[in-house]
Amino acid sequence: MQLPSILIEELVRSALKEDLGHGLDITSAAALSPHLEVRSIFKAREEGVLAGLIPALSTFHHVDPDIEFEIFAQDGEVLDANQGIAVVSGPAQFIMTAERVALNFMTHMSGIASMTRRYVLAVQGTKARICDTRKTLPGLRAIQKYSVRAGGGFNHRFGLDDAVLIKDNHIAAAGGISQVLDMACDNTGHMVKIEIEVDTLAQLEEVLSHGGADVVMMDNFSLKNLKIGVEMVSGSMITEASGGVNLGNVRDIAETGVDIISIGALTQSVTALDIGLDIEES
Repeated sequence: MQLPSILIEELVRSALKEDLGHGLDITSAAALSPHLEVRSIFKAREEGVLAGLIPALSTFHHVDPDIEFEIFAQDGEVLDANQGIAVVSGPAQFIMTAERVALNFMTHMSGIASMTRRYVLAVQGTKARICDTRKTLPGLRAIQKYSVRAGGGFNHRFGLDDAVLIKDNHIAAAGGISQVLDMACDNTGHMVKIEIEVDTLAQLEEVLSHGGADVVMMDNFSLKNLKIGVEMVSGSMITEASGGVNLGNVRDIAETGVDIISIGALTQSVTALDIGLDIEES
């Protein structure tokens, strides 16, 4: 499980450029000697799952290639409170310059991985997979979806170009389920899967009668109707539940027999994991 280095470099450069403005951390330059060397340590301040280690450490290397690291944990690892993650050693000025950007990557990504793990554990023992959605922060989709995988989840489509997903507005614009499926089947290559969203059991019955879809997303279905829907499909398509999913109901949703549970909140409204970078006193 890795992120392409070119992607990491682009994100890190963009984040540092945003933070440095005209190119100088005036606080560190004014308050710290350029000759001062320090040793600092990333520590988890609460239990969670680590993600974003490489973008975080890459931030320091972009500020000063000679900064050194000792790494104690890897992405996907469950962290205990107060557990050390990595030691960063080098010029104090440069470590302080990179600190916030590095922590922004690590705390945000670890928050996603940690929340994903809670959902994965909640459905353990069922066949359901926990998946993300396209509800991601602009420009950060790749690292947010990577973080979902670090937490044990799976990725839905990355963008509009890698799968056909017919939503309610496509159905309305095309004039109905039969019409939209006819168009999609006629215009989709054999290597591309077709998924269709339905809001009612009647729509599901129409999809089943028509054929052509590989996956059906049952959106905001009650638990009773989800179970009926899974029985109606009877393995002829992959079934996905979406809408209104939370940690309080995800187990019940999984026990209806659905294959996929997609959760926008994994990336859209996640809370950062509390991780700090502390300078060790000499």
